[in-house]
Amino acid sequence: MKDPRMTAPRPDRMKLGAFFHPTGHHVAAWLHPGAQLDAGTNFAHYLSLAQTAERGMFDLMFLADSLAVRGGRMEALSRWPQYMAYFEPITLLSAIACATQHIGLVATASTSYSEPYNTARMFASLDHISAGRAGWNVVTSQSGAVARNFGREDHFGHDERYARADEFADVVKGLWDSWEDDAFLRDRSSGRYLDPAKLHTLNHEGTYFTVRGPLNAARPPQGHPVLFQAGGSVPGRELAAKSCEAVFTPLHVLETAQAFYQDVKARMPKYGRSPDQLKIMPGLNPVIGRTTQEAHDKHRAMQMLIHPDVGLELLSNELNGFDLRPYDLDGPLPAELHSMKTEGGQTQMRNILSWSREEGLTIRQLYERFGGARGQRTVIGTAAEVADHMQHWFEARGVDGFLIQPSTLPEGLNDFVDQVIPLLQERGLFRTAYEGTTLRDSLGLARPPNRFTQPG
Repeated sequence: MKDPRMTAPRPDRMKLGAFFHPTGHHVAAWLHPGAQLDAGTNFAHYLSLAQTAERGMFDLMFLADSLAVRGGRMEALSRWPQYMAYFEPITLLSAIACATQHIGLVATASTSYSEPYNTARMFASLDHISAGRAGWNVVTSQSGAVARNFGREDHFGHDERYARADEFADVVKGLWDSWEDDAFLRDRSSGRYLDPAKLHTLNHEGTYFTVRGPLNAARPPQGHPVLFQAGGSVPGRELAAKSCEAVFTPLHVLETAQAFYQDVKARMPKYGRSPDQLKIMPGLNPVIGRTTQEAHDKHRAMQMLIHPDVGLELLSNELNGFDLRPYDLDGPLPAELHSMKTEGGQTQMRNILSWSREEGLTIRQLYERFGGARGQRTVIGTAAEVADHMQHWFEARGVDGFLIQPSTLPEGLNDFVDQVIPLLQERGLFRTAYEGTTLRDSLGLARPPNRFTQPG
């Protein structure tokens, strides 16, 4: 039965995040003449992007991460700088927190090759440093290169990764509740620094983790930093419905987005959660021109910069390592790929196979589409056309907002902030001032109660 929310006028406003790969999301972004060539390790570059996004009233900025140098054929990798040399995100966001006031600061941390205690402590610290603007993107690593950096020959299987992530997130949230909000008295007159009755030991013993606690950090300003997640598989949807507060899953067709939106939110009541407690924010790559033709010309110019070696390596990474080099670039994907099963990321592989099967795209067309936005949806046009697209998806309840992924930086971000944001504001779809001081305030999310002090 269709949720009646899907047809009622929306009382809320669009949520926007800014996702920064160092030089931009296009796989050839570093070749753009306006790119910062050392972007991955240039703090001034990241700080400027964060301040531009804050000027545009974005809810948050988001940084992805990997725990390994990208593996594969070095001939291709030498032309593709992503995940080769770049900042550890928590360190970077902690520095950015000191030079921004409102924008949320969201970082990826893997549940496959981290420990709940360290993760809880790092994000609690970021939340304190930023005065309540931290968010954690909960991911499950799927790269064999990462596994071998942590003493394993291969990564965990798909379903095990999500079961582990589920328990991991629950332990982290429990650790964040180690101290009640008013546990630290810091009272010189009585000589009492803390109230022992307001300290709680987790004593978790589960399938994957045994964690005693308590955490040696005060409860974060937000209670819990905001939890994000990107998986679109059934286990990923279930994890989002149970534990997460925003989802970044790639969505390319409005009808598919509406079905995903309803499916994930319909899973939430069994966990005692309202659908309003989760924001669906798929990636969106806007390419903006003064005219529609100029926008398409800009996009095509970038597509022509994708070296075939890079394009094939990019597809291979998403297709379970399948080597496409022996096949005609202007021919179809090999038929055997359509029956392949994977323990890696399933959403992106499913999208690529769907484009091949349903649209008849060649290998070259597939890597151009995927490489133009790293698997996310690309919208090409004037600022008004981009705003129209965003408004349509938002009002049709396919999304609660978008994770904006500029194909080139800083140009793509500047174009969006200077041209699209004012249109969204004029239409009453987006804020003209920040609503509060925390990321939860911006996203309209309640501060969670401490699990140890809830009645009953």
